[in-house]
Amino acid sequence: MNTMSYRSCDNEASPRLSNQSMRPSIWTICCQSLLFMADTPDDYWCRVPDLFHMDLEQRKYLSIPKELENDELVYSKCYTYGVNWTQLLESVDNIVDSAGNDVTTLEPNSSWPLIKCSQGWEYNTTSVWSSIVIDFDLVCDQDIYPTIGLAALNTGGPVGVYLFGLLNDRAGRRLSYFTCLATLLAGSLITSLSTDFWTWAGSRVVVGLTIPAVYQIPFIISLELVGEKYRSFVTVMTCTFYTSSIMLLSLVTYLERDWVRLSYYTSIPFYFYFLYIFIMPESPRWLLMRGRLEEALKILERMARVNGRQFPEAVHSKLEAQIKRDKLKKQKKKVANVGLMDLCRTPNMRLKTILITLSWFANETVYLGLSYYGPSLGTNQYVSFFLSAVVELPSYLCCWYFMDTWGRRWPLSLSMILGGAACIITVMLPDDAIDETLILYLISKALLSASFLIIYPFAGELYPTQVRGIGIGASSYIGGLGLIVIPFVTYLGKDNLKLPLVIMGFVSMLGGMTGLRLPETLHHRLPQTIEEGEEFGKNWQFKDCFRCKPQPDALSPPSSYENLDVLGGSSNTASEVELELRDSRRQRQQPHSDESTPLELGASGSGGVGRPHRSSMKRLVRQMSVMDTQRTHDGTMQLTHWI
Repeated sequence: MNTMSYRSCDNEASPRLSNQSMRPSIWTICCQSLLFMADTPDDYWCRVPDLFHMDLEQRKYLSIPKELENDELVYSKCYTYGVNWTQLLESVDNIVDSAGNDVTTLEPNSSWPLIKCSQGWEYNTTSVWSSIVIDFDLVCDQDIYPTIGLAALNTGGPVGVYLFGLLNDRAGRRLSYFTCLATLLAGSLITSLSTDFWTWAGSRVVVGLTIPAVYQIPFIISLELVGEKYRSFVTVMTCTFYTSSIMLLSLVTYLERDWVRLSYYTSIPFYFYFLYIFIMPESPRWLLMRGRLEEALKILERMARVNGRQFPEAVHSKLEAQIKRDKLKKQKKKVANVGLMDLCRTPNMRLKTILITLSWFANETVYLGLSYYGPSLGTNQYVSFFLSAVVELPSYLCCWYFMDTWGRRWPLSLSMILGGAACIITVMLPDDAIDETLILYLISKALLSASFLIIYPFAGELYPTQVRGIGIGASSYIGGLGLIVIPFVTYLGKDNLKLPLVIMGFVSMLGGMTGLRLPETLHHRLPQTIEEGEEFGKNWQFKDCFRCKPQPDALSPPSSYENLDVLGGSSNTASEVELELRDSRRQRQQPHSDESTPLELGASGSGGVGRPHRSSMKRLVRQMSVMDTQRTHDGTMQLTHWI
């Protein structure tokens, strides 16, 4: 039989404080490790220093009143007898037990006054022996403080999105990422050195500034380095690594229960990410948009060399010609400036913006809420946390297939509605149905994971290119506000385990039903301007809700301003690199992607049959999906499109 161990803490900050916390994996570990650093022991009671000369059981028997909990008398966790123990012990005689110890004959009296714990707590550390709850005495009246810490982490996100978004768009992807990484690690260091709760919570806000920017920036770089046909693959792989890191974290937290050492293990390895500074290239698309063609040319040549391909001479010569022209003159194009209010000026765009934002809010809030609540279910919090990550992997693979066959709307709405229903059904189970509740939770988590993957491209395809960055930025920002509230929803589980699941279930179902009103985007040409966005889905009818498998559109998707193939075009009439949108349409036999990289163009120019160009058509690659990056009036690509 295991002997119960305990640990005593004063109200003052514990002197034994050292260190703490954490890309897809760095983002995951940063968010989720806090759940285990704030573990609360199953049993604790008031600390009474005047009785420390007694053994544990005698001390509890004498100083801690009993109260009814779940039809059972247990020692109170927050109250003790408010008496003068020195006087009471002097007024009675002691006896010697069989072991030779002095035992008082004093017995607890129900007439003694009760007071709240004023000198700290003692903890049963059999299962949890190190956490911020133990070090800072975050129990009883202060048991909501760990929840405040989690909300503080999410509070920094909206501010960080804006700040790192500006840096990312103006200074480049590399500088923004490493600045973000340095901020995260600095916040983790401050966390580990905290000697009181509010310093610790403040450091969590600093860490929260980098979330989700520390994940989104390298994600953008990856997408901007690959062609359209690989972008879905990059998205799914990113989510897969995200989930794998949750599985790894469950193992690390199981093996290391000391929150200080855990903070070292979940932060120090990420210092090695700074080594990426020697190999991570700047986004060539961002460089092209900024007019830094010489730097872009060097990166493209390096990409060709690493991939064992010959850099197309046509691309090389035209880039060099443009570089020479840029040194002699600089041209600026005037582009209409748009803002957030443009999304609400027309009725159809206004309705779609509201529906997208509601769906985003529900999706992100419930997904993160389920992630936070996982350790509270089942009989072992580490196993439950691990299983909540494992179920995401098959959902990503299924989602990848259904998005390309059934479209975006139905998979998104069905997964949110069914996932919410699985949460609500738990209220019908008896309190002792622990395994059944966990199974329904895992089903819900798998379905919400699929919808979480769909919401990004679906929202991006619904917003017109002209306001896509602004639209997604606004929807994501409002969705992020739900992350501040959701920790307090999960806190309700202290009194009723199923109540948070029921609340999240209703929110998820509401978000899923709003998604049914949105128009399908699969096989449809993406809207470019606000006017096209207003027309897209304007003739929606109720019967469209029941149209599950959309048919290919006869029109090709619009082109993108990411004009790389113009550099390798066969026409000699182009005098400079054009980086602007076109609004012309072309007929096609069947849907296909014709985005070409410079390397593919070079190959077709040297031996294959290249795609013909008409003199009346601007040579631009198509914008196939949300992955094409928004730009501002001065041609700057925007991070806010992603965050």
